[in-house]
Amino acid sequence: MLRGFATITYFAEDLEAAKAWYAELLGLGPYFEVPGGYAEFRIGDHSQELGIIAGAWAPHEPRPGGAIAYWHVDDLDAAIERLTALGAKEYEPRKVRGEGFETASFTDPFGNVLGVMFNQHYLDVLAGEAK
Repeated sequence: MLRGFATITYFAEDLEAAKAWYAELLGLGPYFEVPGGYAEFRIGDHSQELGIIAGAWAPHEPRPGGAIAYWHVDDLDAAIERLTALGAKEYEPRKVRGEGFETASFTDPFGNVLGVMFNQHYLDVLAGEAK
C-alpha cells in the first residue's frame, strides 16, 4: 500500500522567506509554485518533493511535533553545521540509532521539524539500483 514518499510538506507563515531559506539550504529554487500559497522543490536521488505551504492554508495551528521525516545525508556533521549556520535550532540532538544509522533533527525558522540522517541502508539500496 505505501510505496514511498510522494511529497513532504512544511508550513510557513512567511512563504517567501521560507522559499528563500530552503533555496539557500538546498542550493536550488522551487520547480513549481502556486502564487501566494505553495512552493515545491524536487530534491534527492529520486527527485522527492518538498512542499512549503503558506500558514494560512494549514488545517491546524502550525507547530513542531508529530512524525519526523528524515532526509538522508552523506555527511551528518556537515548537515548539522549547515542547518545551524542557517538558523535552524536543534530539536533532537545527534543520536546513534544502530550500526550505520545516526539522526538529528532541527526546527527550521518557520517552526517545522526537519530530520537528517546518515543511513547506510539507504546507500546500500542506491548501490543495488545502480547495478
